[in-house]
Amino acid sequence: MLLSPVGVRITGPAPQAWRWSAVMDLQVTEAPVRSTLVRWAARGLSVAAAALDAWVPGSPAEMTVVITTTQGDRIESPVFSGAATAYTQREVDLSLGLLARFTRGESSPAALTNWWNDAQPGEVLRSREREAVLEGWLGMA
Repeated sequence: MLLSPVGVRITGPAPQAWRWSAVMDLQVTEAPVRSTLVRWAARGLSVAAAALDAWVPGSPAEMTVVITTTQGDRIESPVFSGAATAYTQREVDLSLGLLARFTRGESSPAALTNWWNDAQPGEVLRSREREAVLEGWLGMA
């Protein structure tokens, strides 16, 4: 799935696209959420397994995007999680809030691209850093 200032596009074998004005709701279900302790334990196990040459990388967790159009259509599409282990509940809540602002026309995905171009992160952000970025996009910082 791709978000752009113009709208939402589902990629894959049956691609579809909608302008933001045609999207009434956009939800993500089944996001992998784990506590900080569980995420750190999973990371530690991965490092230990890699050190013992017993680590086999798994595939990313799969989530479902649910798009409801202004015409009343409900489209579900699988997407992969970008988190190495899982998200915090706060990250999920902030992300869903941002998606809601996109669908209401209160914000644009261009903010994400602008941030990326300005920040040019050299490494994957930790959950607290991702939360801070999301808060900034939502005007909470």
